[in-house]
Amino acid sequence: MTTLHARMRQDLRGQKAKHVRKEGLVPGVVYGKKIESQNVAVDHTDLKKLLREIGQNGLLKLDVENDQSYQVMIQAVQKDPLKNDYLHIDFFEVDMLNEIQAQVPVHIEGDSPGVSQGGLLNHQLHELTVRCLPADIPASITVDISQLQIGDVLHVAHVRPNVAVHIINEDEDTVVAVQPPAVETAEPKETEEGDQEAEASADAS
Repeated sequence: MTTLHARMRQDLRGQKAKHVRKEGLVPGVVYGKKIESQNVAVDHTDLKKLLREIGQNGLLKLDVENDQSYQVMIQAVQKDPLKNDYLHIDFFEVDMLNEIQAQVPVHIEGDSPGVSQGGLLNHQLHELTVRCLPADIPASITVDISQLQIGDVLHVAHVRPNVAVHIINEDEDTVVAVQPPAVETAEPKETEEGDQEAEASADAS
């Protein structure tokens, strides 16, 4: 299990969040049903590397410098929309023996013959909601579109048998579809008779 080290925020001498960020740290909080909320801060570079490796749904060990360790998942991340820097992060301690819900990204795999023929790929569900033990949460759910022709639709019911955990979404929810190509409508041309009438009207005026 991946480990991330954290500092207690009170050890930062009561600095405001913006001052904490100037030190290359991301302010955050760790909480759970069995622990009191604790203000922490983690290294920005370490956090960025962690998210790249395990994603936001990954399970990790959070080592806090008060000799406490927690098995946590990332509950929420705030980012600067301009600089793309992390502004704040919430860690939630999980009970490894109880099932939880999680949002798992959908990964599209393969080349659709329908798309090759001009169809439009419509990826409607980018995440699926699953319920399982924390250790069983998949990093992603792969959907193969290599058999999809124009007009074909993959529903959750088609994806469910290939996933080891329980998907909460409804069977009829559309994950991905290949729609017919858009038809361009040509502007109507005036008939020769219409052109002659227009010319006659112009001459009369």
